[in-house]
Order: sequence, then structure tokens, then C-alpha cells
Amino acid sequence: MAIDGKRLRGSYDHIKEVKAKHVITAYATQSHLCLGQKVTDQKSNEITAIPELLEILAIKGCMVSIDAMGCQKNIAKDIRSKQADYLLAVKENQKGLYQQIEKAFDQTTIDSTNTDINVGHGRVETRKCSLIIDLCLIEKKQDWVDLSSIVRIESERYNKTTTQTNKEVRYYISSASDTAKSFNQKVRSHWAIENNLHWMLDVSFGEDRSRRRKDNHAVNYNILAKTALTLIRQYPNKMPVSHIKLNAILCNKIREKIIGF
Repeated sequence: MAIDGKRLRGSYDHIKEVKAKHVITAYATQSHLCLGQKVTDQKSNEITAIPELLEILAIKGCMVSIDAMGCQKNIAKDIRSKQADYLLAVKENQKGLYQQIEKAFDQTTIDSTNTDINVGHGRVETRKCSLIIDLCLIEKKQDWVDLSSIVRIESERYNKTTTQTNKEVRYYISSASDTAKSFNQKVRSHWAIENNLHWMLDVSFGEDRSRRRKDNHAVNYNILAKTALTLIRQYPNKMPVSHIKLNAILCNKIREKIIGF
């Protein structure tokens, strides 16, 4: 289960001094289902909104992945208290932890690695996952409840059109004792919330361009768009979402089949 936030860009109102809404969503990456959401008025409030979202979810046995904003000790504790595992991205907002993980990968024996190559959309992406379970260089590791693994993902993207290569290194901490191959897959699956949900809401439902802003209009539309996207994905004809939407407008039978009447 991936947790991430998305700003409803057009929901601001300068005249009334209303900030754009920010929606934190819990997303089942394999079944492509939105399991719950919380609304805040700015991105920094994700730290307080995520525990509230976790409170209403049944996540026992799940792996919960969150980006760097959610890399907080209390959030890790909340996830473990519900008998789930966490996979948290570590960036400079946790400077001490970030530097210790870098040092660990420089000085500690790597327990296992896994390399995955993906080709598509004019790009070749190589992702190498390295795993360390010896946490001797991580200070105050007891503050991160049940911390068991640190993970490094080295990604290299080659663009066939521009012939340019981009490299990136990301670090993660997890309570799970798993293999490098499994972590490689889980880190990649986290991005389903960006590619299969947030991107689709913008491209197929025009959420970024929308100026719905009165009362709860923007948030209500966000919920309806997510519901519609889930129903469209269940439609047996594997056409683009935009085509299925158009066909549903033009044909009552298709629309009824999508809705399930």
C-alpha cells in the first residue's frame, strides 16, 4: 500500500484567501484501489495527516510505502502498531539518518543485491537494489521501531530519443526482513500511485486544470474521479481511459456496464 499526497492545483481562491487543497491518499498498488484519503490545506501537514489516515485503515500484513515526507518515527510506530511493515524513503529532511545510511553502504558488507531492467516508452531503465541488514552504523536505530533493513536503489534511465542518461540514488528504511529482489519490486510498485492514479487524474479527468473551488467541490470531484477511474479499469475492453469515457457518454449500454447496473 502506497501513501502519497497530491495538490488540487486549481482549488485555491486568492480573493477569499483559500489555499489549494492537498489530498493524502492510501492506494493499493496491485489492485489499483483507493483505500482512503485525508485532506489538508498544505503539503507540510502530511506529517499530521498520515497518522490520521492510518488510523482508519485496516493494514495488518501490508507493506506501507511512503515518500520522504512520511519518514517520521511516530509514523513508523503507528504502522507497526497495526501489525504492518513500513518502507520509508530517506532524504535530507532526516539528515543524520541519511548520512549514516550513506556511510553504511560505503563501509558495511552488502548482504544481497538485485538488478531489474525495464524497457518501454522510449526508455531503458536499470534499477539496482542493494540491501544491508547489519545496522551497526545506524545511531539510535532503536528510535525507529523494529528497524530491520536499509535499502539503496541506484537507477539509471537511458532515453533513446535524446540519447541522454540520468542517474539517481535513493535510500529507504524498512521494518521488513526481505530480499533485495522483493524490495526492488516494492519500491517500484510505490510509483503506481503517481503513474496509475495521480497522472491519470490529471490527464484523463483534467484535475490540474480544474478551477472547482467552492466549498467542498474540488474534494468531492476528486472522490468521484477516483471512483470513476476504478470502475473504468474494470471494463473488459482494454481501450485507453479517454476512449472508454467517450464511449460511455455516447452509449447507454456501455455506461451501464461500467457502472454495473
